[in-house]
Amino acid sequence: MRCSGVTRYHGAVAAVEDVDFELVAGEILSILGPSGCGKTSLLRLIAGFDNLDGGQIFISGKLASSKSTNLAPDRRNLGMVFQEYALFPHMTVKQNVSFGLKSMPKSEREGRFDEVMDLVRLTGMEARYPHELSGGQQQRVALARTIAPRPVIILLDEPFSNLDTDMRLEMRGEVEKILRSNDIATVLVTHDRDEAFSMADRVGIMRDGRLEQIDTPDNLYSTPASTFVARFCRTCDFLKGREMNGVIVTEIGDLPFSSGAGAIEKGSEVSLMVQPDDFRVIKDPNGASVIETREFRGGETMLLIRMPSGAKLNCRQLIPSNLEPGDRVTLIPASDSPMKAFRAGVDDSLEAGRGK
Repeated sequence: MRCSGVTRYHGAVAAVEDVDFELVAGEILSILGPSGCGKTSLLRLIAGFDNLDGGQIFISGKLASSKSTNLAPDRRNLGMVFQEYALFPHMTVKQNVSFGLKSMPKSEREGRFDEVMDLVRLTGMEARYPHELSGGQQQRVALARTIAPRPVIILLDEPFSNLDTDMRLEMRGEVEKILRSNDIATVLVTHDRDEAFSMADRVGIMRDGRLEQIDTPDNLYSTPASTFVARFCRTCDFLKGREMNGVIVTEIGDLPFSSGAGAIEKGSEVSLMVQPDDFRVIKDPNGASVIETREFRGGETMLLIRMPSGAKLNCRQLIPSNLEPGDRVTLIPASDSPMKAFRAGVDDSLEAGRGK
């Protein structure tokens, strides 16, 4: 599948704007982003539920969507698993799964049905109705129904959001195994970073309808293209500063840096990426910073530090600490390792977003 310049407007607002990517057989691509960034809109365009306002979508080398063309969803040879699973409540498991086999010759249906039931580990549950199944079993029925007709692409729209934490982790692994064993190209839409990074070969970070960066999980984590991408790929804060003589001068000291994305010009303002373990927090009656909150999390304590400017950093303490809210402190770099610096001036608020 290939998306080229894919664009969709909701009124005057671009829900999806100039999106480009290719997907090969057996590859899992995750689209990750905040609510309202355009993830579901992109999925609906690929499925053929909505028309394009610009660009093209090719499936198996054939044009499926353009401004003047929109191949019907049932002619695209793709399957979709919805957040709510969309099972027919009045049908048994067998009837639900067999619904996707209507176009297959009768002589092949029973064999294919038995095959996918075994694949999703539901053999013996053919006569049950959806309300008699657990959430994980319902999800496997939805996946079986989708896989049964042998689609070339599967679209997953927040498929694990209705499950509790333990079941979500279990199903994540099971679904990935099923998809890879069938060599099916997959687009997974999610707002869960762990979900996206654990399952996908590549991850696309979406913001305001556009793909800010698309790459392997490792590359996204190590070389984010912007502070927005960095926030989505790891737990971090940003400290404002200015480049001077090869270091970044900040309100809590001069810090070594490496370029996060694009060259850092001499004397330029930057945002320095700070992770929770980058500083040691030292109690100091004359310190310029103040502990605002303290949160105990079992093996660690998270401190929210308010600096002189009012900006805040999250710092992690891995040993028992007698630091309390209101204490004045000094922040000391935990190592000499450079911190990634990004050019300042871009609105990187996680809350910014449009579309759906």
